[in-house]
Amino acid sequence: MESTTLPPQGAPASGRRWRRVRPLLIIPFAGVLLSGCTLPNFGVTKGVTKSSVNVYHLWQWFSVGAVVIGSLVVLLLAYAFLRYRRTDDKAIPKQSQYHIPLEILYTVVPIIIVVVLFIGTLIVENPEVSNPRTDVVVNVNAFQWGWKFAYPGHSVVVVGQTTQNPTMVVPVDTNVHINLTSTDVVHGFYVKEFNFSRYALPGVKNQFTFNAVKTGVFSGQCTQLCGLYHSIMYFRVKVVDRATYDQWLVANRNVSAAAAAASATALQNNTYVPSKPTNSKAN
Repeated sequence: MESTTLPPQGAPASGRRWRRVRPLLIIPFAGVLLSGCTLPNFGVTKGVTKSSVNVYHLWQWFSVGAVVIGSLVVLLLAYAFLRYRRTDDKAIPKQSQYHIPLEILYTVVPIIIVVVLFIGTLIVENPEVSNPRTDVVVNVNAFQWGWKFAYPGHSVVVVGQTTQNPTMVVPVDTNVHINLTSTDVVHGFYVKEFNFSRYALPGVKNQFTFNAVKTGVFSGQCTQLCGLYHSIMYFRVKVVDRATYDQWLVANRNVSAAAAAASATALQNNTYVPSKPTNSKAN
């Protein structure tokens, strides 16, 4: 007499179905957890300039959109797996094609998403290259392996190499126009708290404007491999109130001709000359 294996009793079909669905629902949440992102900033700092704050909010919306769209895709896949899975080895699932409304939907929706992302990016990124008029201009020159900050019209120059941390002083809540150049090779101008980086290129003047909304001293460094002392090619940006900035300009006028000549010689020879930064008051 043959024995027949009976299915387990007492477990409703809905309960068995839920146990199968549950692992699939964990996938999107596991992806967020394993990514190491922190909420609500999604791994990005807010920054201390107007542009960095705008970029921060843009990144938040991008991240939220990515989570929503990714979760929706996972849920739709899970539904398709469970709803249309093959339950009988001898039966062939119903075949269908050309669902016009659905095809229009999954074509139009991604286009709308891309357009929205593009417009948001355009609104946030356009001010980065608009270069509004301002009376605060700093000529930044990168060289192996240091920085030179010159303030045209004020006879103020700050020069320092590697860990001397030359300091660029700027006023708060003011548009600061930067003319960025390089004397020798490609360097990278990067300030972490500004969420901003721009190449310093030989023979090319890169221009940009930033507006710091918070006072303080913020660290910067070269981010493009440029030679032996690249890893310690540091500088600082000191953001102060306008009155303090004006006083600093007056106190640091008339740069020593000898110091300027020594700096020029170092730039031409591309040598590391351990000397104190010009205008130590800037530090």
